Amino acid sequence: MQQLRIGSYSVLFLLIAAMIGVECVLLAADQGWVGSVRWRTLAYQFAAFWPGLLGTWQPNYAGQQILMFISYAFVHAGPDHLIGNTIVLWLLGRQVTDNVGQIGFCVVFFLTSLGAALVFMAMTAGTNPMIGASGVVFGLAGVLVGWQWQSREAGMRPMLETVGIVAVLVLLNVVLYLWYDGRVAWQAHLGGFIVGFGLSQAFWEK
Repeated sequence: MQQLRIGSYSVLFLLIAAMIGVECVLLAADQGWVGSVRWRTLAYQFAAFWPGLLGTWQPNYAGQQILMFISYAFVHAGPDHLIGNTIVLWLLGRQVTDNVGQIGFCVVFFLTSLGAALVFMAMTAGTNPMIGASGVVFGLAGVLVGWQWQSREAGMRPMLETVGIVAVLVLLNVVLYLWYDGRVAWQAHLGGFIVGFGLSQAFWEK
């Protein structure tokens, strides 16, 4: 049985730990155990992706318009949102890291985060913010699907598996959209997946 090598996934581990740490602090603040109950609202104001900041809105601090393309992935709507994203991020992130290494994983993480935000901005008419790492999660899925697709010459099975994975991702978006009454940034999921699929061409599976 293969042993879990935390050291081989230290970057992934630290990114997830940061997400968990942020949510733990905000959850404690929600309960009145530390700080102020306003901390979650402030966290969203300072770290979420706000399309309006690329327009006429004034930022809360210098560089927010740039930093928000990454910072939004580290804040979540609550424990359930966090748990779902981090579990899948750990599972998919390990597979990507095994093939491209930790530096390659960082490139995938930040570019899919950027791509998810850009597509969200381009396809969203409103001013609502975006939070959570789901764009990156779908980006990692895009990388893995891309590698699977590139294996299509091996036969029909890889192609069917690729189609099956894409179908599951589409169904998942539909379920989440219905479950959260439309409060799902499917545009970010699409953007992350597209960027991830594109990156799979550069980071071909070893």
